[in-house]
Amino acid sequence: MKIKGAVDSGSNILAETIDTGSALGQRLERVNENSQSSYLLFDESKMKITERMTVGRDPKCNIVIDNKLVSRHHATIQKIKDDFYIKDEESTNGTFVNGTRIEKDKFMKINPGDKIAIGTEIVVMAKK
Repeated sequence: MKIKGAVDSGSNILAETIDTGSALGQRLERVNENSQSSYLLFDESKMKITERMTVGRDPKCNIVIDNKLVSRHHATIQKIKDDFYIKDEESTNGTFVNGTRIEKDKFMKINPGDKIAIGTEIVVMAKK
């Protein structure tokens, strides 16, 4: 499994994705510093969740899982207000949260401690 932008808990992924020299980047960096961080756990790696992340086999995805049971564009994780949701992107084998398959064209809220199954990989939602 390859995680783009994987960072340890003390790093700031914002610097890797947004130009922090711009006015918008500086404002987002201040917001990021003041809020609790939500992140995903994969094996021994942590990844801060951004506003929208894609998961799949395609190298263009934010989270790349090299597994034949994972579709090229398998799922999307989306932040809506202060909550995070996951949507299966019509994958062949489905996306599961705590053993429940996500319904087609529906977003499912994910909370700290939730286990997301994508192919044979388990991803855990966590909050600092």
